Amino acid sequence: MHDWLMPQWPAPAKVKICVTTRSGGVSVSPFDSLNLGEHVGDDPQAVAKNRQRLVSLLGCKPAWLQQVHGVKVVEASPALVHEADASWTGKPGVTCAVMTADCLPVLFCDRAGTRVAAAHAGWRGLAAGVLEATLEKLAVPADQVLVWLGPAIGPQAFEVGAEVREAFVAQHRQATAAFLPSANPGKFMADIYQLARIRLAACGVDAVYGGDFCTYSDPRFFSYRRSVQTGRFASLIWLGN
Repeated sequence: MHDWLMPQWPAPAKVKICVTTRSGGVSVSPFDSLNLGEHVGDDPQAVAKNRQRLVSLLGCKPAWLQQVHGVKVVEASPALVHEADASWTGKPGVTCAVMTADCLPVLFCDRAGTRVAAAHAGWRGLAAGVLEATLEKLAVPADQVLVWLGPAIGPQAFEVGAEVREAFVAQHRQATAAFLPSANPGKFMADIYQLARIRLAACGVDAVYGGDFCTYSDPRFFSYRRSVQTGRFASLIWLGN
């Protein structure tokens, strides 16, 4: 399956998880080759072929979202494209999917393997509470939730302004540790993985895995900061039949 990620984490066997990479598709530069995003300027026919390849290889039914950097969470439906930034399901075969190219994909399941969810967390959505909203819809006790943090921009590459730092620190004092001064005055290097862990811990979720990637420096992944015109890869989670 090319160099796609099939993470090893202590989820129930029926919980399936996959993260695509740039490889395995038909799109041409700068979207080469497995771009799954319809909104980035790629040939729509190429995107459709890429999505079909994904479905054929994984045998799943992705519920694609129109992501808007918000906090809306919907029940995943492959027949509909909701404007939302997270989805959940308890139905086997229905796949929660988010597309990213530096933002943080966050995948959830319960220890019993009865529910899964996926959230798209850029810094705006993260600060606004998309993870908390997803946990609320998942409707599972916090100590029964497992979370996997997918590929996102790493702390050595994610430079932000003071307003971003203030947005997080105002909500959680410990978020101060997730920002280091940049070489550029008034700027900070942000650790989006640490920020996500802080917010999940505040909700009582401590079983958090992953979080050791950098889309900016790892050529396997699309990165908006590395090259503005680029594709999107997908992080997917579903319940096997």
